[in-house]
Amino acid sequence: MTQTHPDPDLIALGIRQPWAELILRGVKTIEVRSQETNVRGPIYLYASKKPAEIEPALAAAREHDLEPEELPMGVIVGTVEIVDSAPCRPGDAAASCVPRSYLTGRFAWQLANPVRFDDPLTVRFLPYGVWFYPFKRRGNPGTSRRRRK
Repeated sequence: MTQTHPDPDLIALGIRQPWAELILRGVKTIEVRSQETNVRGPIYLYASKKPAEIEPALAAAREHDLEPEELPMGVIVGTVEIVDSAPCRPGDAAASCVPRSYLTGRFAWQLANPVRFDDPLTVRFLPYGVWFYPFKRRGNPGTSRRRRK
């Protein structure tokens, strides 16, 4: 089945650059967050309007020869699937592109099947939290068609 975009029922997650680019490249396969998620399946990947300024992001950009300020920001750059969520383990450092010290007390959202859009999508509605619907009025992501664990 071919997916057409924009899909108003698909939720988005805001990620700062260079993290969004590294996810699209398949380098960053774990998103580290302070909370677990029950969301599973495809989501939009929204490249936030500001780049990440923490040292691990700057180090990852240098390692992969990226200039975060030159990457797309403030747009949907593609999709990625969330396939699992679990407490972070020390072995998650490489897949998350952050040092082990950043993993303590956090959760690893396992990502798979990133798809880069040839032309980024301009959102109709701006982010208002961790999850947001970029192409329809604010709703509760828990009631969307995302599969729950």
